[in-house]
Amino acid sequence: MPIRQLSETMINQIAAGEVVERPASVVKELVENALDAGAGRIEVATAAGGLGLIRVVDDGSGMPEEELALAISRHCTSKLEADIHDIRSLGFRGEALPSIGSVSRLTIRSRTKAADSGAEISVEGGRVASVRPAPSNRGTTVEVRDLFFATPARLKFMKTERAEATAIADTLKRIAIAFPAVRFTLSGTDRSTLELSATGGDTEGRLGRIAQVMGSDFPDNSIAIDAARESVRLEGHVSIPSYTRANALQQYAYVNGRPVRDKLIASAIRGAYADVLPRDRHAVTVLFLTLDPAYVDVNVHPAKADVRFRDPGLVRGLIVGAIRQALANAGIRPATTGTQAMMSAFRPGGPTYAHPGPSANHRSYNPEFRAAPSADFGGDFRTSPSGGYRSDFRGAPTADYDVAHSPFRPLDTGFAEAVQASFDAGPLHSADARAGQAEVVEALLQTELGAARAQVHENYIVAQTRDSLVIVDQHAAHERLVYEALKNALNSRPIPSQMLLLPEIVDLPEEDAERLAVHSETLACFGLGVERFGPGAVAVRETPAMLGETDVAQLVRDLADEIADSDTADTLKERLHAIAATMACHGSVRSGRRLRPEEMNALLRQMEATPGSGTCNHGRPTYIELKLADIEKLFGRR
Repeated sequence: MPIRQLSETMINQIAAGEVVERPASVVKELVENALDAGAGRIEVATAAGGLGLIRVVDDGSGMPEEELALAISRHCTSKLEADIHDIRSLGFRGEALPSIGSVSRLTIRSRTKAADSGAEISVEGGRVASVRPAPSNRGTTVEVRDLFFATPARLKFMKTERAEATAIADTLKRIAIAFPAVRFTLSGTDRSTLELSATGGDTEGRLGRIAQVMGSDFPDNSIAIDAARESVRLEGHVSIPSYTRANALQQYAYVNGRPVRDKLIASAIRGAYADVLPRDRHAVTVLFLTLDPAYVDVNVHPAKADVRFRDPGLVRGLIVGAIRQALANAGIRPATTGTQAMMSAFRPGGPTYAHPGPSANHRSYNPEFRAAPSADFGGDFRTSPSGGYRSDFRGAPTADYDVAHSPFRPLDTGFAEAVQASFDAGPLHSADARAGQAEVVEALLQTELGAARAQVHENYIVAQTRDSLVIVDQHAAHERLVYEALKNALNSRPIPSQMLLLPEIVDLPEEDAERLAVHSETLACFGLGVERFGPGAVAVRETPAMLGETDVAQLVRDLADEIADSDTADTLKERLHAIAATMACHGSVRSGRRLRPEEMNALLRQMEATPGSGTCNHGRPTYIELKLADIEKLFGRR
């Protein structure tokens, strides 16, 4: 079969298959061109989900008449000089406009600031018309009609008009977050309009734009990020652990202002939130990475959504470390959505929430449930003979505790007088004693979680601060405290290992064996002894004692796959932390156990001193705070 030179139209259509995947891809390319032109206002109008019409109008610098023909020619661009590694604009390939013109009816009308009138050029299915004068405001107007009419087979793979319109809106929002000083408007055939007014280019302006896109709840439930390592800077906002979503669609990442979908960044976010979120929940993040263009390759894919970092380990470590440090420094904060849900539940006709079902962590109400004796919260973590960790709690049962000796749980729990008698300190013998007690209570009210006032249903601690009411889930809260203590014990010294009687030989591809050998010192810190055993195998001589009997070969292969994918060996660490979480769950104070006032206050103080105690190991909130102003609203006082 002879080799033939493809026609220019076919070349453009092949390029369009990579650049123009759907109408949202067209909007992305055109809006990025407008931003590169310095636009301060961008208006997008669509019809039929973008398949019938896409119109992008901007007030940027515009194009002179003599350059319009070049604009729709392949590999013609004003954004790239001689160095392909010095890319400081959103576009640089010079492929978008000719690719769009090859599969649609494209019209470009533009006028520069210095010109008296504008000019227009049209492309229909790859056929270019001559440039002609046209009335135009300063800037550029691009119209794309009948998308994919020249390649009708592509239309079969389009989704519904609503789905395509939603994808366009998501694309515009993703871009808009990175440019808060620009005003964006999106209108469609359903007469709906999305308007994102300019909020300014400073930090407050950026947060204002984020609130426009992600909702007004996010700023109140987020933590600011500002960190740097070597030549890489990381800024943005991340959600507190108790504010999550069911998917990762609200995780936005930007590299030098360019919106990207990068596996490395997504993996780093998961790693940073690994032990504070449920497995089926995702954090909400907006992260901006800034680094020298020479250290990142944006020329990986024509869509420019993928990037490659010269030092991926540095970038991943910066993201994980910065988020974890921010979460630790933020202290304990409840999500405002929890307060809103409580307010809705208290109002007449509010929603009724179904119990998620019995579990090992939260026992349902059972009149025959026998509670364990009381104990204080002085956890003493010691190494067990098997090399693991156990939690020994010191303390004696409370004086009025009689549930364990009764076949039925008393019904006068909660705020009943008999139960709350333990809060009565008894008669005070002097004014000085009364004054001393008042000072203690006043001091507790000034703390974040306040002073314990009651225990409700033998599971929830009710506390009072100066301006709010706090409800704490005692089991979930103590579970987090025990887990953090176990993690500190694990991280403070090498993990105890268990020597194998016979080394286990695991056959691997040579490159995987080499990667494991490079990370052998890190693995040894977690109790896994690995060494090379020939060109295509490794010998495992020790395993972490906490794992007990485990599938060594599968563990080693999982580690090799993770190192190949992200250059980390976190799988082993996550398994050890999962065991620690299970131990914390079973070693924590159980639901249904009565607590003395001093025990409840001790728990509250430990929560205040423990990072991440706003959620339990499974990602559920440990407490909800209801402000006094909200309570007054419930009673019509405001």
